[in-house]
Amino acid sequence: MENLISLVNKIQRACTALGDYGEASALPTLWDSLPAIAVVGGQSSGKSSVLESIVGKDFLPRGSGIVTRRPLVLQLHKMDEGSREYAEFLHLPRRRFTDFAAVRKEIQDETDRETGRSKMISSVPIHLSIYSPNVVNLTLIDLPGLTKVAVEGQPESIVLDIENMVRSYIEKPNCIILAISPANQDLATSDAIKICREVDPTGERTLGVLTKIDLMDKGTDAVEILEGKSYRLKFPWVGVVNRSQQDINKNVDMIAARRREREYFASTPEYKHLAHRMGSEHLAKMLSKHLETVIKSKIPGIQSLINKTVSELEAELNRLGKPVAADAGGKLYTIMEICRLFDQIYKEHLDGVRSGGDKIYNVFDNQLPSALKRLQFDKQLAMENIRKLITEADGYQPHLIAPEQGYRRLIESTLVTIRGPAEAAVDAVHGLLKELVHKAVTETHELKQYPALRVEVTNAACESLERMRDTSKKASLQLVDMECSYLTVDFFRKLPQDVDKGGNPTHSIFDRYNDAYLRRVGTTVLSYVNMVCASLRNSIPKSVVYCQVREAKRCLLDHFFTELGAMEPKRLSSLLNEDPAVMERRTALAKRLELYRSAQAEIDAVAWSK
Repeated sequence: MENLISLVNKIQRACTALGDYGEASALPTLWDSLPAIAVVGGQSSGKSSVLESIVGKDFLPRGSGIVTRRPLVLQLHKMDEGSREYAEFLHLPRRRFTDFAAVRKEIQDETDRETGRSKMISSVPIHLSIYSPNVVNLTLIDLPGLTKVAVEGQPESIVLDIENMVRSYIEKPNCIILAISPANQDLATSDAIKICREVDPTGERTLGVLTKIDLMDKGTDAVEILEGKSYRLKFPWVGVVNRSQQDINKNVDMIAARRREREYFASTPEYKHLAHRMGSEHLAKMLSKHLETVIKSKIPGIQSLINKTVSELEAELNRLGKPVAADAGGKLYTIMEICRLFDQIYKEHLDGVRSGGDKIYNVFDNQLPSALKRLQFDKQLAMENIRKLITEADGYQPHLIAPEQGYRRLIESTLVTIRGPAEAAVDAVHGLLKELVHKAVTETHELKQYPALRVEVTNAACESLERMRDTSKKASLQLVDMECSYLTVDFFRKLPQDVDKGGNPTHSIFDRYNDAYLRRVGTTVLSYVNMVCASLRNSIPKSVVYCQVREAKRCLLDHFFTELGAMEPKRLSSLLNEDPAVMERRTALAKRLELYRSAQAEIDAVAWSK
């Protein structure tokens, strides 16, 4: 039992140190899933005295009005016999208190630090651990006492504020409610019972404690309440006799007070038959045993939450990326690895593993052919232009059979127009490759972690594509220029054959400049140009793929890698600068993941040992 409760206490302390407790978040947390006991009661119900009786020490502030103005998360840790008692506060982790009067003062001072020296309240808890051989392993949360009216110095909303704070704890299904009610008041008016009925109407989570039994009017007793006849709960009521104010003033110790309490129940006729389950000692043991039972029943749910949270934390840490290496070599390696991941994603787009590469084929299959078909040769092949170029090409001596120089000039002037579609194809592919760079950058999660590196990689990739575009454009235009510089001889060897097929070479040379002849020349040129267009339709895509797509896959970031090798350490470090909020978030998540993994291992071990 002690090991199980100690484990829960340990996990709760770790959760608290990380701020991973329910009051800090609306999300389910490990703290929320761990059972704890919340102490609820009205002002002056004897709540503080009950806690001190369980602990066996005077350590809580006392006074009139609202004394408990912040929740006090009290964790008790049983030590071996003979060990020295001490207390520790979470906000003072390296300081041990052996004087419990100093503990009382620190609770008061820490309350004032949060609320000021006023009668205001705060929902920010104080966390106190007490280590002693005289306690049982237990976690108790002392909540501000419920009140019905605001006193001087408090806002009118204080009544509702305290009630809402108490509800925020006791509404949780894993919370065990320790309802403190004074026996010398009508139970029907008990603040603790009233609120417990609302949040736990079946009484499954409520443990009733009756205080001030010794202060009841003569002739009255609390037997019907303690026997569960006046108000039945699932678990038996426990009666306690607190120290009187006179005992407190005389510094009567807890050992003597507990002895008197035992004697009271054993010697009072009305309670003698109930004495075995009365008193603060029995209450502490009963609470510890009950807490152990509840913890055991909740282990499957706790395991499920821990496993789910571990997976979520691991996923979040993966999304945030690994922390940056301290040395220059480690930083260079990190940059190279991120660039490799980017390059792989980029290649996957081009190879069809991811979307986008198919658009490049569309340029070759639709855009380029359509652009070639749209070319208008009307100006170059107009009758007057043909006559002009042929006449000029003949010079002082007219051509004999076919106007070869005229053909050359007509074809060259026509083929030059193909340069436009060739350049457009290069630019279109460049635009798509650039678009894929931005897409790959977005899909490389590691680059999101380092904004400066993301910008550098994007710029370096785009600059490489610019160089590839220039090379590709030069190569594609050279293909067009090649067609202009050397005509296909076989095509023109067919022209003189027409003489043998009925042509009349004896006609006057001037007959060869008539419209029919010129139309024939234009038709021949157009046929040759169409043949060249069909050839370029196949060769331009090959050139573009070779100079741009292939190179982008092969060496997109080569220039950047060269620059990285010569980069100064300071400049290298700047590429891996992170948002401070991301770094802080990663550190917090890593600590929380460590906590949950530790809890996972320990709770699994307990579950297997059951």
